[in-house]
Amino acid sequence: MTNLAGRTLFITGASRGIGRAIALRAARDGANIVVAAKSSVANPKLPGTIHDAAAEIEAAGGRALALKVDVRDEENVKEAMAQAADRFGGIDILVNNASAIYLASLADTPMKRFDLMHQVNVRGTFLCTQAALPYLKKSDNGHVLVLSPPPSLDPKWFAPHLAYTLAKMGMSFAVLGMAPELARDGVAVNALWPRTVIYTAALAMIPGVNPENCRVPDIMADAAWHVLTRPASAGTGQFLIDDEVLAQAGITDLEAYAVKAGQPLLPDLFL
Repeated sequence: MTNLAGRTLFITGASRGIGRAIALRAARDGANIVVAAKSSVANPKLPGTIHDAAAEIEAAGGRALALKVDVRDEENVKEAMAQAADRFGGIDILVNNASAIYLASLADTPMKRFDLMHQVNVRGTFLCTQAALPYLKKSDNGHVLVLSPPPSLDPKWFAPHLAYTLAKMGMSFAVLGMAPELARDGVAVNALWPRTVIYTAALAMIPGVNPENCRVPDIMADAAWHVLTRPASAGTGQFLIDDEVLAQAGITDLEAYAVKAGQPLLPDLFL
């Protein structure tokens, strides 16, 4: 494949941030995008709704279907997959982007936050992949892309924010299991993670992060595009880093992705 024209992507959490950026990059090729997220009404703290994203996708050259989806709700997810397949004739790509974050110690993490992160991050990834599988099997180039880090058992990542690390590593361990299982059906399952902190509206709510030391979501979108345009047979079960994917594609000048060129960049968690 040379582009994503005519392909159907089901992207969770696509109303803003990295999910939205991936959607817009695919839209430039003329892809069909299912904007699957909870944000159907504007939130002053977190700008962007599924309808806003859908309008941007259409303006960029893609076709969009905005669906209010809670990845914790099994029936909601299954119905959304069916609606997507009915509208566009199938599903070729699932991007498990939806994620909840709460960076706190064991003592300072409310159980409702623990539950939310595990329900959205781990269970949501499992559920969405399971629900998409009947459609992905029918694609001639099925892909699942999970936005999660390389698996690690290093205590330095667990001790400061145990609940969040468990939830993100759970997504990565899911990739380890799903990749060989889905390979039998010709579906590739890979993970993608940023080298540096990516500045998004959600990150803006976390104190202590200076936007000038971050990159913009476009770097993840471009890296995802390169992964998703590969043949599914080219590789599965891989834990990819955005700048390494771009380097393999011959893109090594990354200044355009900086929020402010020339500033030192914050490394992301888990790397």
